[in-house]
Amino acid sequence: MAILLRLGPCNRRTGSKMELPGLAFAVWMFVCFYASVDGYPSGKVREACTSMIPCHGSSPQPSPEHTITVNGTEFKPGDNIEVHLSGPDFEGFFIQARDAEHLDSPAVGSFMLVDRRLSQLLTCGHTKNSAVSHTSKAKKKYIKVYWIAPGDAPKRVQFLATVVKKYKTFWVKIPGPIVSQPNAPSPTTPLHATSEAISTSHPVSYLSKPFNASGCGSMKFCIRNPSNCDPESASCFFLSFQQDKSSVFIEMSGPSEGYLAFALSHDQWMGGDDAYLCINEDHRIHVSTAYLKGRSPPVLDSENALEDVSWRLVHGVLQCSFRRSIRLPAYKGRFNLDASYYIFLADGEASEGGLIYKHRRQPLITSGIYNVTGLPQDIGGSRSPRLIKAHGALMFVAWITTVGIGVIVARFFKPVWSHSFLLGKEMWFQVHRMLMLTTVMLTSISFVLPFIYRGGWSQQAGFHPYLGCTVMALTIFQALMAGFRPSRHAPRRQLFNWFHWSTGTTARILAVVTMFLGMDLPALDLPDPWDTYTMIGFVAWHVGIDVLLEIHSYCLVRKVEVIEDDRVQILQSLTSAEAETGTSMAFLPLLLQGHLFKQIVLTIYVCGNIVFLIAFLAAINQI
Repeated sequence: MAILLRLGPCNRRTGSKMELPGLAFAVWMFVCFYASVDGYPSGKVREACTSMIPCHGSSPQPSPEHTITVNGTEFKPGDNIEVHLSGPDFEGFFIQARDAEHLDSPAVGSFMLVDRRLSQLLTCGHTKNSAVSHTSKAKKKYIKVYWIAPGDAPKRVQFLATVVKKYKTFWVKIPGPIVSQPNAPSPTTPLHATSEAISTSHPVSYLSKPFNASGCGSMKFCIRNPSNCDPESASCFFLSFQQDKSSVFIEMSGPSEGYLAFALSHDQWMGGDDAYLCINEDHRIHVSTAYLKGRSPPVLDSENALEDVSWRLVHGVLQCSFRRSIRLPAYKGRFNLDASYYIFLADGEASEGGLIYKHRRQPLITSGIYNVTGLPQDIGGSRSPRLIKAHGALMFVAWITTVGIGVIVARFFKPVWSHSFLLGKEMWFQVHRMLMLTTVMLTSISFVLPFIYRGGWSQQAGFHPYLGCTVMALTIFQALMAGFRPSRHAPRRQLFNWFHWSTGTTARILAVVTMFLGMDLPALDLPDPWDTYTMIGFVAWHVGIDVLLEIHSYCLVRKVEVIEDDRVQILQSLTSAEAETGTSMAFLPLLLQGHLFKQIVLTIYVCGNIVFLIAFLAAINQI
């Protein structure tokens, strides 16, 4: 049996077997054994955040064979401490930093990786990236990571590690060095420093406290996403400009461990833009200007025109600030800050050497052009272009609201509204036709919007555009086929009914799949996993109502058969709809009661569909 690693709480009990009922004890033993064997070879062991104890069914070893070393004895908030774990071959590990005076307290600070193939970051409690573990059970001898001191760090911090050599052989909370803030009492545990110890001072200044939004809209020009968010929070993207005579002081903040960047552009497309990047380069933040040419990677300037550069990287939130002159005629590619531009704000990943990768989602883009040295404003932006937002909104209206209601009406309301007429036609037919024509119109308009935005076919949207074209073709075919519908008693009417149903059902299924794929594309990236769960909820809602009405129709026919026993043979030769519209006065009250039930269900269904539609439209409006 393969050995799989699992770090987590194991509630082992001894001397209590006879106290448990036989079946309960057997179940308990199975669960404990199964949990221990299956485990977590991927190293995602958040259950061990507090105890750091692996649930491997044995006791930890007494004398550690592995050591933890660091490259310094003191730290200040924002400093990076190099942490090494080394020793004989081991399969799993778990590293944390804790308050040296209270080792049972939560993890302190956050880590950054050196080799993502061997190690990964975990979030313990409310502190992001506060622990490091293995990525697989492959044997390893050496692990190197960087610990980032938080702004609220205790005076003395100790590193701890749990190491798993084999499944039954492991050590828990191996004590490591203690690092202290300046003027802190001397540590009681000796420090194992390496000969490669280096200073943790930085060539640029460190921000002692996070940015705040005070003065936005009154003293400085601010861009925030979400709107009115606090730049101290871990989910706020923030960019501010404050003019000071002939220069502008700029602050940029956001959740990113790779890079943050903003650009000034003459349009809403990348290319020919003036860019500014804050890059995590070997655990130091490098601030640089750059020029964007087309969609190629930015070209960093060899000469930097920025002054008063400061930075901060705490709990996964990167913040940097700098100053530049309003006009820089000596620097090619730098725009004058007293003109109006579209403003981009992007984030992404960066390698250990500072190489940046393409952002995985759309940049935040202002809705119009702004002069950052003009009247102070407090604005937001959007990560989705307006045309793409309109595309998504129209598709949701068509395939969540109009199609669903139109299908329900045609399938279950022929007998309910058989004697009601609208514009010379039966009401159910007119309502169905109106809703379906609306669907065709909305789908057609929505279909062309992405092509207008992209100027052609998108090669980066996966299967979404292919399925979308299929849905559009089926929609047009369905409408054309309905226009040539045979009369009710024509020989080809049954064939038409089958093709009409199968084409419509196929289009609806493919439309739902297409919406599932489209919700996570960069141009319309709805909140995840909310969007998936909400769409699943809508599908379940529609199927549930459909099944309910089918069951009701079946039960109604059965009741009619009981009441009209002398007409059993006739009823068996009719469809459900025709049975419900029988002329026998004996079951007329029963039919009226069934019609009322269907109308109540339809009302509830329409209200539910509107709730789902509003939820999706609100989500589109927020991005």
